Amino acid sequence: MLEIVTYVGLFVTSMVSASLVPLHSEVALVGLIFTERFSAVGLILTASLGNTAGGVLNWLIGRGVETFRNRRWFPLNEKQLNRAAGWYGKYGKWSLLLAWVPIAGDGLTVIAGVMKQSLLPFLVLVFIAKLMRCVGTVLLAAYVLV
Repeated sequence: MLEIVTYVGLFVTSMVSASLVPLHSEVALVGLIFTERFSAVGLILTASLGNTAGGVLNWLIGRGVETFRNRRWFPLNEKQLNRAAGWYGKYGKWSLLLAWVPIAGDGLTVIAGVMKQSLLPFLVLVFIAKLMRCVGTVLLAAYVLV
């Protein structure tokens, strides 16, 4: 039972941290791996899937952002939205391989939604990016802490 709760907790933490909410799931991932009580591969895949799910939440926000674009409280002005859309238009779906980058990657997943990127390529590219981030984080932590 503890194992299931641990994996679900890591998934939810990873999903929330990959959305627009600031949270650091890497700390939970590395901490769980260093307990040596759980499968490192299982934890990395769980965190990567959770991060990807958070990216999908951002993508959905991007899909619906047009209805709020002209509201006074909206965080981006027209110029910023157009610049981001132009950048995404220039580099296309392959820019989603940068979804691992802190903060900017979350914004990139929102812009992909604004640009109406289809879901399947979005999922594949964001999962690859998030998986690379999780593996890199674990390898860096292992190098630094051991």
